[in-house]
Amino acid sequence: MFYMGLDLGQRRDHSAIAVVERSEALPPWQGLAPRELRLRLVERVPLGTPYPAVVERVKAIATSARVKGDLRLAVDATGVGAPVVDLLRTARLGFEVTAVTMTGGERATNAGSRWNVPKRDLMAGVQVLLERGELRIARGMRDTPALIRELMDVRASTRSAEGGGEHDDLVVAVALACWRAKWTRNQVGQNGWY
Repeated sequence: MFYMGLDLGQRRDHSAIAVVERSEALPPWQGLAPRELRLRLVERVPLGTPYPAVVERVKAIATSARVKGDLRLAVDATGVGAPVVDLLRTARLGFEVTAVTMTGGERATNAGSRWNVPKRDLMAGVQVLLERGELRIARGMRDTPALIRELMDVRASTRSAEGGGEHDDLVVAVALACWRAKWTRNQVGQNGWY
């Protein structure tokens, strides 16, 4: 099972795409959480790329040999994201698209296929996965050094009041993919993290 995260930017910030693979040793109906997510792809889209071209890039990745099998997409619907979510849905890509608005709130809420999720929860989720060894980063990806710099900046920003580095687009894309990979319905129908 593959999960894609899409963080949107255009002129000042890059759009970024991340794909994680979740493998399960036991069938999901047995209720056991997977022990590992593997980051298979992380990339920045060039600055200034029009949103229809970003949608085409998502489509190209989704149909590539790298990403075989089931795919689900979590896309940043904050700000300009809502129209891009509409573009993705009308493109009939053949996989689920979940819109995520990043908030400063206390907890995640949803209305159908749209979620409001505190950004700090998304970022902390990636840090926890890395600390537990549940997220593995594949070697040889072009944007891995930039991702590692961003991860260090995000970690520093959570420890100080001044904040971290200039960009967090790759980390947000990874966080969205991981959030969607770890999200499930529990026995009473409530949505949440494993």
